Amino acid sequence: GTLTLMDEVLTPDSSRYWPVESYQVGTNPPSYDKQFVRDWLEQAVVRGSLIGTRWKDYQITGKVCGIALPAEMRQAGKLPSPIFTPATKAEMGSHDENIDYATCEKLVGPALAEKVRDAALQLYREAADYAIGRGIIIADTKFEFGLGQDGTLYLIDEALTPDSSRFWPVDGYAEGTSPPSFDKQFVRDYLETLDWNKQAPGPTLPADVLERTAAKYREALTRLVG
Repeated sequence: GTLTLMDEVLTPDSSRYWPVESYQVGTNPPSYDKQFVRDWLEQAVVRGSLIGTRWKDYQITGKVCGIALPAEMRQAGKLPSPIFTPATKAEMGSHDENIDYATCEKLVGPALAEKVRDAALQLYREAADYAIGRGIIIADTKFEFGLGQDGTLYLIDEALTPDSSRFWPVDGYAEGTSPPSFDKQFVRDYLETLDWNKQAPGPTLPADVLERTAAKYREALTRLVG
């Protein structure tokens, strides 16, 4: 099945409710195919909290994507400042691969890597400040950028949606736990109960899982829009 709320919540026009000014948030440039020389092929991930696979990495190494973090951090703990953790964009059906910043520089060049990093961090900070005032913590999020022929950096694809971010309700948050969320974590948790090889095509999701996930997306949208 599919989420009937996808078109409503996973829209590229995130500027409907994110009051951030930079990089034409959620707006594809005119003449997309002609203007773009390429998409930036790495995922621009920004993390404000320690959760998921990165929490597991930290427990083993004390680092996340090569970035050393303070000792004795707890699951879901807030990071001292947001961190940029890029990932290579995988083919359909495969998992993105996390890389460190040095590898990112080698792949796209130091100048573009810095430009994307700074843009992603700025967008995250602005969005996180907006969301916290509406009762939502953005634990992490993923941006995708494209580079125009004139060197302009554009934010493309969906941005700051429940599908590309971890949204936690402030009233359900506590360090040392995996907080409840308004995102696809509910689907991830359900899939972890199944016996499958995690390769495409994935299992069919039952109607109740789809509906509960859609309800979480809807609540996130309601909180953000007000």
